[in-house]
Amino acid sequence: MSVKKKNDSTTQPELNIALVGHVDHGKTTLTERLSGKWTDTHSEELKKGITIRLGYADFSIYHDEENDFYTTKEKSIKSNKPATFLRKISLVDAPGHESLMATMLAGAAIVDGALLLVAANEKCPQPQTKEHLMALQITGIKKIIVVQNKIDLVSHEEAIKNYQEIKEFLASTEFREAPIIPLSARANVNIDMLLKAIQEHIPTPERDFKAEPLMLVARSFDVNKPGLKPKDLVGGVLGGTVKQGVFKVNEEIEIAPGYMVEEKNKKIWKSLHTKISQIYSGGSPVAEIHPGGSMALGTMLDPTIIKSDSLTGSLVAHPGKLPPLHYQISLDTNLLERVIGMKEEGEVKPLAKGEVLMLNVHSAATVGVVTDPSKKNTTCVLKKPICANKGDRITISRKVGDRFRLIGYGILK
Repeated sequence: MSVKKKNDSTTQPELNIALVGHVDHGKTTLTERLSGKWTDTHSEELKKGITIRLGYADFSIYHDEENDFYTTKEKSIKSNKPATFLRKISLVDAPGHESLMATMLAGAAIVDGALLLVAANEKCPQPQTKEHLMALQITGIKKIIVVQNKIDLVSHEEAIKNYQEIKEFLASTEFREAPIIPLSARANVNIDMLLKAIQEHIPTPERDFKAEPLMLVARSFDVNKPGLKPKDLVGGVLGGTVKQGVFKVNEEIEIAPGYMVEEKNKKIWKSLHTKISQIYSGGSPVAEIHPGGSMALGTMLDPTIIKSDSLTGSLVAHPGKLPPLHYQISLDTNLLERVIGMKEEGEVKPLAKGEVLMLNVHSAATVGVVTDPSKKNTTCVLKKPICANKGDRITISRKVGDRFRLIGYGILK
């Protein structure tokens, strides 16, 4: 559906790529190198130097055919002539810190491929490198490229040794054939080879534009600045990606699970109904939005109910077209053999009755208490309901020590 143009100013992104890996391996620097945007804008992130929330940035790939050179700029530095625009991509900068695994899993649900960053100056694999690779595998992401970053900090021999460590690490996974691109994001070395690898190894998937539209919400926020006059206030904004179908400005939408109310001493969730006031793609307003790339919907909702990511994990559809709401779920579970993401990897014990699990589906995270631990029919009562269809994949994490660790996935029955 994307149309090749001389430039990308009016083109919507057609692909979501996650940037994952161990903390401080250079994800945010690479995001800035590709897109010109620094995604750590949360005050805590700036203080700690780690990515807490999902960061988004768009970049475009251009090709200088004369020199067979790939670039993110409209003009090639090799020929100083305009390059051919190939496609626009949304980059999702996911957290690498171990306690932020739930956010990373939410990010994995909305992407089509991933760049796994590995620092050349550290032994491979680091605990979170293993955990993130397993998260990509469990969430069903097939297309990955390994970025061997920080090659400017090591000798040629050390870079080769680290490359071999990466190859050995990948050999026991389904990503054994994944390309490995050595580069330095900081020094801007070999970025062109990474762009070429993205073009060759992460194609734009077939999109279903005719299906009932469905959006996964990864962020929700109030964009109004303090001190605005009431007449200038705008409604809350939902950020995320369209999974299928097309949304248009002025359409009615329904958002679920929505908000919680108490009726007859029981907590129940009610969906929100509103209208799309604006749609943004790549920072520009558009009349309609289709699958692929990160985007934002402006709504008529009171910004106070949407601010501070309060609707993160929700689904958006036309009224009456959302997947069913589940307060309790039954899963056909597949558990890993070992707990990953820790220095000492222990065995994954079977689920136990009364155990508290963290469950991720689409872009939502919820807590479930196991009422029936049988493998083919694991039943969990959910703290917060989820919208999901039969056959959807739900990732399972359990508390190991003071952290939730990824231990497997289940298929919704």
